[in-house]
Amino acid sequence: MTLDRIDIAILDSLQKDGRMSNATLAEKVGLSQSACSRRLDILEKSGVIRGYHARLSNKMLGHPVIVIVNISLSGQADKQLREFETAVKRCPNVLVCYLMSGEYDYLLRIAAKDLEDYERIHKFWLSAMPHVTKINSSFALREVADRTGLGVETALIEVASER
Repeated sequence: MTLDRIDIAILDSLQKDGRMSNATLAEKVGLSQSACSRRLDILEKSGVIRGYHARLSNKMLGHPVIVIVNISLSGQADKQLREFETAVKRCPNVLVCYLMSGEYDYLLRIAAKDLEDYERIHKFWLSAMPHVTKINSSFALREVADRTGLGVETALIEVASER
Protein backbone atom coordinates (compact mmCIF):
# COMPACT_ATOMS: atom_id res chain seq x y z
CA MET A 1 0.00 0.00 0.00
CA THR A 2 1.32 3.43 -0.92
CA LEU A 3 0.76 6.11 1.69
CA ASP A 4 0.14 9.72 0.71
CA ARG A 5 0.59 12.87 2.81
CA ILE A 6 -2.92 12.63 4.26
CA ASP A 7 -2.46 8.98 5.29
CA ILE A 8 0.79 9.92 6.98
CA ALA A 9 -0.86 12.86 8.75
CA ILE A 10 -3.60 10.52 10.00
CA LEU A 11 -1.03 8.01 11.27
CA ASP A 12 1.08 10.70 12.90
CA SER A 13 -1.96 12.16 14.67
CA LEU A 14 -3.15 8.75 15.89
CA GLN A 15 0.29 7.79 17.19
CA LYS A 16 0.27 10.96 19.29
CA ASP A 17 -3.33 10.50 20.47
CA GLY A 18 -5.10 7.28 19.52
CA ARG A 19 -8.20 8.32 21.46
CA MET A 20 -9.04 11.40 19.41
CA SER A 21 -12.47 11.45 17.81
CA ASN A 22 -12.94 11.07 14.09
CA ALA A 23 -14.19 14.67 13.98
CA THR A 24 -10.99 15.97 15.61
CA LEU A 25 -8.82 13.79 13.39
CA ALA A 26 -10.65 14.92 10.25
CA GLU A 27 -10.15 18.56 11.22
CA LYS A 28 -6.44 18.01 11.94
CA VAL A 29 -5.77 16.42 8.54
CA GLY A 30 -8.10 18.64 6.52
CA LEU A 31 -10.73 16.09 5.49
CA SER A 32 -14.46 15.72 5.96
CA GLN A 33 -15.45 13.28 8.69
CA SER A 34 -16.75 10.74 6.16
CA ALA A 35 -13.57 10.92 4.04
CA CYS A 36 -11.44 10.58 7.16
CA SER A 37 -13.47 7.59 8.29
CA ARG A 38 -13.01 5.92 4.87
CA ARG A 39 -9.24 6.51 5.03
CA LEU A 40 -9.08 5.04 8.53
CA ASP A 41 -11.04 1.99 7.39
CA ILE A 42 -8.59 1.42 4.52
CA LEU A 43 -5.57 1.85 6.82
CA GLU A 44 -7.05 -0.63 9.30
CA LYS A 45 -8.12 -3.23 6.71
CA SER A 46 -4.75 -3.07 4.92
CA GLY A 47 -2.95 -3.76 8.20
CA VAL A 48 -1.09 -0.44 8.41
CA ILE A 49 -3.03 0.23 11.62
CA ARG A 50 -2.84 -2.96 13.66
CA GLY A 51 -4.90 -1.85 16.63
CA TYR A 52 -5.48 0.74 19.32
CA HIS A 53 -3.96 0.22 22.74
CA ALA A 54 -3.33 1.92 26.04
CA ARG A 55 0.42 2.11 26.76
CA LEU A 56 0.83 0.95 30.32
CA SER A 57 3.74 1.60 32.65
CA ASN A 58 5.34 -1.65 33.78
CA LYS A 59 7.01 0.31 36.58
CA MET A 60 3.73 1.74 37.86
CA LEU A 61 2.16 -1.73 37.69
CA GLY A 62 4.87 -3.14 39.94
CA HIS A 63 7.22 -4.64 37.32
CA PRO A 64 10.06 -2.10 37.05
CA VAL A 65 12.83 -4.57 36.16
CA ILE A 66 13.26 -5.11 32.42
CA VAL A 67 15.40 -8.04 31.33
CA ILE A 68 16.65 -8.70 27.81
CA VAL A 69 17.02 -12.45 27.39
CA ASN A 70 18.79 -14.29 24.58
CA ILE A 71 17.83 -17.93 24.19
CA SER A 72 19.42 -20.75 22.20
CA LEU A 73 17.53 -23.90 21.33
CA SER A 74 18.85 -27.39 20.68
CA GLY A 75 17.84 -27.06 17.02
CA GLN A 76 15.79 -25.03 14.59
CA ALA A 77 13.49 -27.65 13.15
CA ASP A 78 9.99 -26.31 12.60
CA LYS A 79 8.60 -28.51 15.38
CA GLN A 80 11.16 -27.22 17.90
CA LEU A 81 10.46 -23.59 17.01
CA ARG A 82 6.71 -24.12 17.21
CA GLU A 83 6.91 -25.85 20.59
CA PHE A 84 9.14 -23.12 22.04
CA GLU A 85 6.94 -20.33 20.65
CA THR A 86 3.80 -21.94 22.08
CA ALA A 87 5.46 -22.13 25.51
CA VAL A 88 6.84 -18.57 25.44
CA LYS A 89 3.39 -17.15 24.60
CA ARG A 90 2.09 -18.66 27.87
CA CYS A 91 4.60 -16.77 30.05
CA PRO A 92 2.80 -13.62 31.24
CA ASN A 93 6.04 -11.73 31.90
CA VAL A 94 7.27 -11.93 28.29
CA LEU A 95 6.50 -8.58 26.69
CA VAL A 96 8.19 -9.24 23.34
CA CYS A 97 9.69 -12.29 21.65
CA TYR A 98 11.60 -12.28 18.36
CA LEU A 99 12.98 -15.18 16.33
CA MET A 100 16.51 -14.02 15.51
CA SER A 101 19.33 -14.63 13.12
CA GLY A 102 22.83 -14.75 14.55
CA GLU A 103 24.25 -16.29 17.69
CA TYR A 104 20.96 -16.77 19.57
CA ASP A 105 17.66 -18.14 18.34
CA TYR A 106 15.31 -15.84 20.28
CA LEU A 107 15.40 -12.46 21.97
CA LEU A 108 12.86 -11.72 24.71
CA ARG A 109 12.01 -8.62 26.69
CA ILE A 110 10.71 -9.58 30.12
CA ALA A 111 9.20 -7.48 32.92
CA ALA A 112 9.81 -8.55 36.53
CA LYS A 113 9.03 -7.17 39.99
CA ASP A 114 12.61 -7.53 41.21
CA LEU A 115 15.62 -9.86 40.96
CA GLU A 116 13.89 -12.58 42.97
CA ASP A 117 10.90 -12.43 40.64
CA TYR A 118 13.19 -12.76 37.61
CA GLU A 119 14.87 -15.74 39.26
CA ARG A 120 11.40 -17.34 39.55
CA ILE A 121 10.64 -16.57 35.88
CA HIS A 122 14.02 -17.98 34.85
CA LYS A 123 13.62 -21.16 36.90
CA PHE A 124 9.96 -22.01 36.37
CA TRP A 125 9.31 -20.55 32.92
CA LEU A 126 12.39 -20.02 30.76
CA SER A 127 14.42 -23.04 31.87
CA ALA A 128 11.34 -25.25 31.59
CA MET A 129 10.55 -24.28 28.00
CA PRO A 130 11.12 -27.00 25.41
CA HIS A 131 14.46 -27.26 23.62
CA VAL A 132 16.19 -24.44 25.57
CA THR A 133 19.93 -25.04 25.85
CA LYS A 134 21.26 -21.59 26.74
CA ILE A 135 19.82 -18.51 28.45
CA ASN A 136 21.72 -15.21 28.55
CA SER A 137 20.12 -12.43 30.61
CA SER A 138 20.96 -8.72 30.66
CA PHE A 139 19.26 -6.21 32.94
CA ALA A 140 18.21 -2.83 31.57
CA LEU A 141 19.61 0.00 33.65
CA ARG A 142 17.48 2.76 32.14
CA GLU A 143 15.01 3.14 29.29
CA VAL A 144 16.33 5.62 26.73
CA ALA A 145 13.75 5.25 23.95
CA ASP A 146 10.54 3.27 23.59
CA ARG A 147 8.79 3.75 20.28
CA THR A 148 5.65 1.99 19.18
CA GLY A 149 6.80 1.79 15.57
CA LEU A 150 8.62 3.47 12.74
CA GLY A 151 8.11 7.20 12.90
CA VAL A 152 5.71 8.38 10.24
CA GLU A 153 8.10 11.28 9.65
CA THR A 154 10.38 8.75 7.93
CA ALA A 155 7.50 7.67 5.68
CA LEU A 156 6.72 11.32 4.92
CA ILE A 157 10.31 11.92 3.81
CA GLU A 158 10.09 8.85 1.57
CA VAL A 159 6.81 10.06 0.01
CA ALA A 160 8.29 13.52 -0.59
CA SER A 161 11.44 12.11 -2.18
CA GLU A 162 9.37 10.00 -4.63
CA ARG A 163 7.83 13.13 -6.13
